[in-house]
Amino acid sequence: MNGASERAAMADVLRLFVALWPGATFRHALRAWCGPIGGGGGCRPVAAGRWHLTLHFLGDVPRERVSQLRRELRVPWRGFRLAFSHCERWPRDLLVLPPDAPPPEIQHLHHALREALQRAGLRTEARPFRPHLTLARRHVGALPQPAAAALVWDVDVCALVASAAPHGGSYAVLESWPPG
Repeated sequence: MNGASERAAMADVLRLFVALWPGATFRHALRAWCGPIGGGGGCRPVAAGRWHLTLHFLGDVPRERVSQLRRELRVPWRGFRLAFSHCERWPRDLLVLPPDAPPPEIQHLHHALREALQRAGLRTEARPFRPHLTLARRHVGALPQPAAAALVWDVDVCALVASAAPHGGSYAVLESWPPG
């Protein structure tokens, strides 16, 4: 395939994921809570506008399936609260922020979305769901020492999101919906 036909084929697919999408208030609070994220010369902090909690990664999906997904993913769900008190380093030097005790509502939402995706004929990941926000990649420095009080996120938006590139491109929220 030549460059022009490869670009045309890629225009027909979107790299999608479903996520909990924080608002500006939480993003501002998180930035203040954990302070500047450093971690050596190769550290790549995730921009605040890209912070999210992935529920399901869909990968490359044909563009014509988006309208179906917008309908299928509107599963009923209840809003919930996540509390965060510490950062962790995960394999491959990911700096993440896991919730302290994920409430049952996040598992119910994850499961309902999995069923909707399977009904739509899309594959879902088999690995266990480990909710977290990724704060940086290639982080090898000291872990941020957040403020003493836990950070609280009142989750009220779920979103279908397109990624322009796996790790550095912009995100576009294609659809978002509140609990209900």
